Formats: sequence, structure tokens, C-alpha cells
Amino acid sequence: MTDSHPFLSLRLSVDYATKPGVLRNVALDVREGEVMGLIGHSGSGKSTIALSILRLLALKGGKASGSICLRGRDVMQATEREMRSIRGREIGLVLQSPLSSLNPALRIGTQLSEAWRAHATGTAEDCLRCLHEALRSVSLPHDHEFLKRYPAQLSVGQAQRVLIAMAILHRPALLIADEPTSALDPITQSEILTLFSSLNRERDMAILYISHDLLSVASICHRVAILHDGEIVECAPPEDVFNRPSHPYTQRLVASLPVAALEHGSARRLVVSTSER
Repeated sequence: MTDSHPFLSLRLSVDYATKPGVLRNVALDVREGEVMGLIGHSGSGKSTIALSILRLLALKGGKASGSICLRGRDVMQATEREMRSIRGREIGLVLQSPLSSLNPALRIGTQLSEAWRAHATGTAEDCLRCLHEALRSVSLPHDHEFLKRYPAQLSVGQAQRVLIAMAILHRPALLIADEPTSALDPITQSEILTLFSSLNRERDMAILYISHDLLSVASICHRVAILHDGEIVECAPPEDVFNRPSHPYTQRLVASLPVAALEHGSARRLVVSTSER
């Protein structure tokens, strides 16, 4: 992890027409090369933060105020044309429902090619070379037969890896992963977490990892931010969150972890492995 000024720094409030005060002066920084975990219960505003960063909140009827500084530039002041150049190139996004996020009528190769051409120019060979590199980096086949498949011909885990490959095609400095393992079985979930950790380590890619699962977040994150009642109530390394939670909500989260996991040291092993990164 690079010790530098934040790549992303936001101070954000969000209202919906039917639900004001969803976020209230939320303050969150993500440094270059850092994996930042964002924890909160369903409906706490985690995905609202992701949509706000990408300036897509209006699609859900929300209105944001404050600042979202990307490498020192407030993207709240950017035009839509400027944002289209940022989405996918500087900031990648991975969503939680891989099969519904892919177009069922288009082959995998076509969808990846369209994502590449959104921010790059070059020959068909240039495009194919980039696609092969992205697929290799997420441990997927990169042969012609795989690229000819449709989403329905993939497992859920393969579809999620395709989404990750699509999100990293242009080597963004920040990847937003919004509940990326919630639709996966435990084994595939573990493989995807390992993949995110590898991408962070090998590409020095910052990741905002959004989840409701404290154990999975602790396994790969350098810091964990706790979102509760529209505010960030705690932000600390995972070992502090587990061993010295300061906010009552965080204390309840830790106390709610399975007793068996705590008794067998699962949480502690996760924390130790993270602190050694």
C-alpha cells in the first residue's frame, strides 16, 4: 500500500425524495493502493456511496451534496462527458449480481470488446491482447471458445470473474466492489476474495470493498469503515475493529459473529493475515 495523499476523499450527504438524510456528512478517504472495507447493514447507504462516487445517484432519484475529490479534483463539479471518461477508466465497478449485470444476448467476447473500445483505440489485435491479459489476471480461459460463450453458459463464479475482468480492462486506480460475493457459494466467495487481494497487491490497485460481512472484509482490507445510521461511526484497521471496537454499533457487529468462528480463532487468523500484508 502506497503511503500518500488519498486517491479518493469524500465528504458527502445524500437525500432521496422519500427518504431524506440517507447519508449525513459521511467522511471517507481511500489511499492509493489501499483496500478499504465499507461495512453496514442492508439499507444503510453503502451502495448510495458507490453510486455517488460514480455520479450515478440521479438514476435512483437521489441528490448528493458535498465534495468527492478524485486525485484532488472535485468530480461533483465535473460534466457528464467528463464523468463518462472517468467511469471505467479511472474507476472500475463490480456489482453483486454477475449474471444480471451481463447482457444475456451478447457473447462474452463482444461485451469485453465493447468495454475496451469505450476508452481505447487500436486494432482488433490490440483489443484481443488486452482481453486475454484481463482474463488471465482473473484466472479465466482466454481462448476463442470461451469468448464465444454467452453468460448463461457460465457458472456464477465465472460470470463474476468476467465482470471483474471487464472492470480492470483499463487498469483503473480504484475498483469499487459492491457486495461482489453475496451471490456466491462459500468456496467461490473465498476464491474471489483471494483474487481481489492479488489484484491489489500485483497492480497496486485501490479497492473500496463494500459488504455486510465483517469477516470477509477483514480478510483482505487494510482499514474498515463502519457505516451506521447515515454516518461513518468508526474507521480503523481490522485488528482494532475486532479487538478494540469503540462504537456501540461496531461492538454489536463483533459480538454477533458466530461463536464457533471466534472460539476457533477464525477472526483472529483473518486479522493476523491482514495486518501482515
